[in-house]
Amino acid sequence: GFEISIDTFCVFNPRYSRHNNTKTFLIWINEEDHTRVISMEKGGNMKRVFDRFCTGLKEVERLIQEKGWEFMWNERLGYILTCPSNLGTGLRAGVHVNLPKLSKDPRFTKILDNLRLQKRGTGGVDTAAVGSTFDISNLDRLGQSEVQLVQTVVDGVNYLIECEKKLEKGQDIKIPPPVSFEK
Repeated sequence: GFEISIDTFCVFNPRYSRHNNTKTFLIWINEEDHTRVISMEKGGNMKRVFDRFCTGLKEVERLIQEKGWEFMWNERLGYILTCPSNLGTGLRAGVHVNLPKLSKDPRFTKILDNLRLQKRGTGGVDTAAVGSTFDISNLDRLGQSEVQLVQTVVDGVNYLIECEKKLEKGQDIKIPPPVSFEK
């Protein structure tokens, strides 16, 4: 279960964070955005991470509404956040994955673009990859549901791993057609 409290303390403190006992669910106040809700764990169980995120976010929303506060929302733009790149759902689903062969392939960037994914170092925004381990995440935040964005990452990372395995065996890989989202 979740034991979360939104204290008046966080309103007066410039930065504030809370986490569960296992540190797999975190809330940051005024870090980059007004509120950042994080669910994470080692391993490959994206469903469990996403389920925990949804449960925790509902509880955070309930507690915020109890205080008479609300997240800023626009019907066309979604959640209004401090960082413009997070407009929309604000959801960034990321997976740390080691891609030693694929990351050296000249097609890597085009593959990521077509899958609507982005890469960054495992240390966060504007960090370089350490070796060939990258944080791969959804490029889009706006115009898709949270479920669609997580599925884009799951499908895309599976494709990247498939490419890596093919390259390890000396087999050729293909640039996938661009992902198109159904409206």
